[in-house]
Amino acid sequence: MTVSNDHKSPFAGLQHWYRSPLGRRVAQLEGLCVRRLLSTSFGYYLLQIGLTELWWEALATCRIRHQVLLTSAPANRSAGLTIAGAETDLPLAADSIDAVLLPHTLDFTTDPRRVLCEVERVLIPEGRVIVVGFNAVSFWGLWHLALGSQQQMPWCGRFRTAAQIESWLESAGFVVEVCEHLLFCPPLRQVYGAGCSPLEALGQRLWPFFGGVYVIRAVKRVATLTPLKPAWSRRCPVLPGTAVRPTTRGNDHG
Repeated sequence: MTVSNDHKSPFAGLQHWYRSPLGRRVAQLEGLCVRRLLSTSFGYYLLQIGLTELWWEALATCRIRHQVLLTSAPANRSAGLTIAGAETDLPLAADSIDAVLLPHTLDFTTDPRRVLCEVERVLIPEGRVIVVGFNAVSFWGLWHLALGSQQQMPWCGRFRTAAQIESWLESAGFVVEVCEHLLFCPPLRQVYGAGCSPLEALGQRLWPFFGGVYVIRAVKRVATLTPLKPAWSRRCPVLPGTAVRPTTRGNDHG
């Protein structure tokens, strides 16, 4: 999916939306959640697929040494390593990455299940993946149904439920560790201010699965093989009790 112009990339369009007042607030809340879920991860390489500079501030405290961005559009940042490539065919060696961040990558890619399979391939055993996505069962999902046909960002993406993503992760070889929901207010710019905090707290307590965004952390598990005993090591069958005992040569028989 490598392209030369920003407007051809859905991730570039989403990046532009994140610079809006509502988008900046969403990025702030998502970044806090991602930072918390990454706080226990260690290693050498963290791969981020899709969005660019808005997430690097959230990753500034990450304990993984090197942060790599894979994008099809130019990145507006001066530090770190950026590589160009398709999210469905990662140009990376197997078992080489310690953690992967997918910030709405599955919402805007053409083949989300292939992306998860590629992520599983490049992650080391016990490596983590963090998936951020828009929840179809929420106020944000209702806006998506109303405005998705107008091709407006972010409503033109493919919203799914956290349960569906968890099922895909398990099929790809992951075990889900954490799933959090946020953004319980309607997606209106004037709402996401100080007045939204009580509704956010209420939503976390009373209807946690209806947040506008889900954030899932999963770990790549590698099954250990149980060696089988060779056939020759099995015990021989016991002779039947009627077998004749051998006698010593030359002995008399009475």
